[in-house]
Amino acid sequence: MSQRLEAQFAFLNEADRLKSVLRATTLVDGSRTENSGEHSWHLALYALVLADHSAPGVDINRVIRMLLIHDLVEIDVGDVPIHSVNGQAHASVETAAAEARAAERIFGLLPPDLGADLHTLWQEFETAQTPDAVFAKSLDRVQPVMANLMSGGGTWVTYDVTAEQLEARVGVKIARGAPGLWAWVHQKTLSWFQR
Repeated sequence: MSQRLEAQFAFLNEADRLKSVLRATTLVDGSRTENSGEHSWHLALYALVLADHSAPGVDINRVIRMLLIHDLVEIDVGDVPIHSVNGQAHASVETAAAEARAAERIFGLLPPDLGADLHTLWQEFETAQTPDAVFAKSLDRVQPVMANLMSGGGTWVTYDVTAEQLEARVGVKIARGAPGLWAWVHQKTLSWFQR
């Protein structure tokens, strides 16, 4: 029991470092950039509130679990903005390999049964092949869009993003898991890009 608790708290203490990882996306009021801990919490809330936009059979509790852990690898790798360097670094083989190593290390802090469970859940999110993971990925893409809309453009301005780039890098992933949600959000983005 004591050894298990030591491992669980080692993981939880390590996870606290996610609050120090700054993202490119700002808060909706534009006052500062959010950190990855805030992003993960906000995404879990997105899943809870937007559950009715998921496909039939999606398990929102699993989606929330995925979203709470999906960015823990940023403790080691940092945030790689989707719009930076033409979006290439975000999906690069090097970034994926670094994130896989980080996942091994971070989930390896836990007792083996719990570590394996959460690592498998993280891998499911990354591959986005199950309905739960597809919806989780959709929410992970829509939250920064909403922040950019509310903050006057945010990273779209910073990285000189076009409507076409937004559609290709973000829109298709949102639409894959939440087509009705993307239809609504897409209209909002068109208004912003046509200013």
